[in-house]
Amino acid sequence: MSMTTLGEPCVLLKLGEVVLKGRNRELFEMRLRANIKAALKDYSVDIRQRHGVIALFLPEGTAYEVAAAVAQRVSEVPGLVLIHLAWRVPKDPEVVTKAAIELVRDTDEVARKAPFAVRSRRRDKRFPLRSNELDRLVGGAINDTYGLPVSLKHPELTVHIEVDRDEVFLFTGGIPGQGGLPVGSSGRGLVLMSGGIDSPVAAYRMMRRGLRVDFLHFSGIPFTTSESIYKAYALVRNLDKFQGKSRLWVVPFGKAQQSIRASGQDRLAMIAQRRLMLKTAEEVAHRIHAEALVTGDSLGQVSSQTLTNITAQDNAVDLPILRPLIGLDKTEIIAEARRIGTLEISELPDEDCCTLLAPRSAETRAKIEDLKLIEKRLDAEDLASQLADSIRPYRLDADT
Repeated sequence: MSMTTLGEPCVLLKLGEVVLKGRNRELFEMRLRANIKAALKDYSVDIRQRHGVIALFLPEGTAYEVAAAVAQRVSEVPGLVLIHLAWRVPKDPEVVTKAAIELVRDTDEVARKAPFAVRSRRRDKRFPLRSNELDRLVGGAINDTYGLPVSLKHPELTVHIEVDRDEVFLFTGGIPGQGGLPVGSSGRGLVLMSGGIDSPVAAYRMMRRGLRVDFLHFSGIPFTTSESIYKAYALVRNLDKFQGKSRLWVVPFGKAQQSIRASGQDRLAMIAQRRLMLKTAEEVAHRIHAEALVTGDSLGQVSSQTLTNITAQDNAVDLPILRPLIGLDKTEIIAEARRIGTLEISELPDEDCCTLLAPRSAETRAKIEDLKLIEKRLDAEDLASQLADSIRPYRLDADT
């Protein structure tokens, strides 16, 4: 796309609930700008904020395709609700009108003679035309040029004009953002990352709530292959686009599982394993200064996720356990996984460590007293500390 009458392409970012943060708003906005800068480290971008809108100015002569790539990349940064690929023009009504005519020239709506509307916003009140006057001026010119009918209630094409301090922005449409809060504005958490569908979605949902997360994967090694580690790494790498500088920790869990199996409590083995995982995760969380654990539990989805069993798992640790999927059904979780790009990876085959302890008949109403007896025989607290000592870190870098 080329614009002969326009100056340079730019990107406008519309903030979501950040603008509702009152006296703390500046802190959230500072975090958001830092996240945008990190996400766009491969581009030369001047970040400017004005009245709830962040403008990304690109170097003079930047190609439209580069601006489009910037818009797409920043659409993955939580805290933004809309991303507009816009054009900057001088604050001259005649120039604005000519630019708007050219902006819509090659659109499908012009070819179909679809109804349109012009929506102007005048942030700089010194501009000689009021918003409704600018709407009529530009709308009339578009109607005269292309014969498009005007529809203020149900337009198929909307030309947006925003009059700012030093220039005017024009755009049509926009890319949906992730919404939510800037990553890092709500603290740090540790995600128990399996190779399945649920935990990556849980991680994403907590990132959208401002939580910066690290990932902890339990591998069945030495009794399984490294396939589950490769899957966990691929999933974390995919999720890294939402926060950057993600870290994956892997626990060799096979021998601990063997000890649980040897306890002879077949029906309780799965819940005992989950409690040991949580105890290990809590120990790791303390070491990396995470303030909460995150799991992909969904109430009633499997036997280990009954209300009684979830309560028994909560009893194992003192850190809060966040379960953002607790009220979702599998169809909703799968749809979210598909949208964020993790579903295809999660569906790859692997040897999940949990299959090593899958009993013929699982306990749905585990008693905490029975689980504590198993843990006493295992010396679970010391075992969790040993497992935390054995973790192997995998640091992701989006450049590799």
